[in-house]
Amino acid sequence: MVNTQQKLKKYLEEIKKNDQKGNKINAFLQLNPNAKDEAKKIDSKRNKGKLAGYIIGVKSAINVKGLNASCASKTLENYKAPYDATIIKKIKDEDGLIIGMNNCDEFCLGGSGETSAYGPTKNPKNLRLISGGSSSGSAASVSANFCDMSLGSDTGGSIRNPSSHCGVVGVKPTYGSVSRYGLIDVSMSLDQIGPITKNVNEAALLLSVISGKDENDSITRDSEKLNLREIEKIPKNIIVGVLEFKIKDQRIQKLIDDKIKKVADKYGWKIKKLEMEFLDLAVEIYYPLVYVEFFSGTRRFDGRRYGRRIEEVAGPEVLRRILGGSEITRSEYHGRYYHKSLKAKKLIEEEFENIFKKVDCIITPTIPRLPHKIGEKISVKDMYDYDALTIPSNLAGNCAISIPSGEINGIPVGMQIICDKFKEQKMLQIARSIEKLDI
Repeated sequence: MVNTQQKLKKYLEEIKKNDQKGNKINAFLQLNPNAKDEAKKIDSKRNKGKLAGYIIGVKSAINVKGLNASCASKTLENYKAPYDATIIKKIKDEDGLIIGMNNCDEFCLGGSGETSAYGPTKNPKNLRLISGGSSSGSAASVSANFCDMSLGSDTGGSIRNPSSHCGVVGVKPTYGSVSRYGLIDVSMSLDQIGPITKNVNEAALLLSVISGKDENDSITRDSEKLNLREIEKIPKNIIVGVLEFKIKDQRIQKLIDDKIKKVADKYGWKIKKLEMEFLDLAVEIYYPLVYVEFFSGTRRFDGRRYGRRIEEVAGPEVLRRILGGSEITRSEYHGRYYHKSLKAKKLIEEEFENIFKKVDCIITPTIPRLPHKIGEKISVKDMYDYDALTIPSNLAGNCAISIPSGEINGIPVGMQIICDKFKEQKMLQIARSIEKLDI
């Protein structure tokens, strides 16, 4: 049986050594001051839960009672969560130990981890590079061995993006499969909370704990419970869909193509080329939705009930989206962009539904480019294009996972596996089968 106290001690020593200010990773904004007492309590139990012995980091946009849910912003710098999010309660009920609150892009807006008010999260694989975002600290803390697993939130790739760059496993569950009660949201029509872990089996374990219907989140629904033993089975007669969507960095494309061929040859899976008519529109559809919904959500940050007025202290990316959302929602534009984006979102959802009648999964690179250097100036368009291959799954509401697929010049590259709604069991089986190729 794992001794939680001993494990916690090792992680805290590693964090003290490699996550402090200066030339360090900056994955945590706050550590849980009660962690040692909570670990002792877990170890004293006779009947322990499914997560006993697991040490878990939490993105700072998720409420953990008594800890700072700051969203890595000066706006909520002193906001101490008064309650546990539903998923945090579920984790604690299964004896998982929350070690602390992870850094992230400010209000979860960004694809690099650089927009945090408390400094960028560095990539544990190369400290000069971005870790990816917005769940930057969540992925970096797992990659750097500061914790066993972590929680992130994913609006358009914010779990899968940093998981790819940091060489870990990240899952965006089906929309509605995991409660968002207690999440400080970006876009409630797109957001999902999910696990970031060191391997597929641990992702399945954490997902099995946090999934399920919640009366506090009206869009949640019960889905088929994950059978963790079945994750190890190699599925037969799998048809892998490969999109005819070429990316600029052909090294990434070749690495993913070679891995797909290898797994197909190994297990006898078939490969089917696919075209998506509306894939090129995904980024253009996504941002009007996010701008409007984020702007609407920020109206509560007026400095009266809690925190400070967001427009007075937030960084440029947050202000850009507030301004964009404000402009789109002005009366003379009513219905012109937001509602058209919702209609286009439905087209992508229907296109995925038709594709999954022909294939079991779609495999793509997670990110179409390698991470840039921290502080390097790149255009807003190039930054937004980081999520070109992850955004479609959020628009359609499908489940998707990023798993490590190799390296280019020592930099991790992730493979994304997308499956139909509520097909997490199949997705995790496929991901685990591919993961086994490298063991």
